[in-house]
Amino acid sequence: METAYDWITVFIFAGLVTKFLSESVKPEGSDDSIWQYLPPAIGCGLANWLGNDGWDLAAIFVIALTLGYALYVFGPFRRSPPKH
Repeated sequence: METAYDWITVFIFAGLVTKFLSESVKPEGSDDSIWQYLPPAIGCGLANWLGNDGWDLAAIFVIALTLGYALYVFGPFRRSPPKH
């Protein structure tokens, strides 16, 4: 862990893992699918790789997309399915 990209992406990934684990132990189940965690996990790896190779703007853009996706899908901006 040498660069800021290492720390930032590991921090985001740790948040994803924590969210996944907390959802998986709920007795009533979760609306989250395991596949929803794949795009931000790939985004963390891609952003880290880009940042460590000197593509700073691209890495920052991918980090922003990753956080935006995670907030939209898992966070307070999540749309709940209609109840019938």
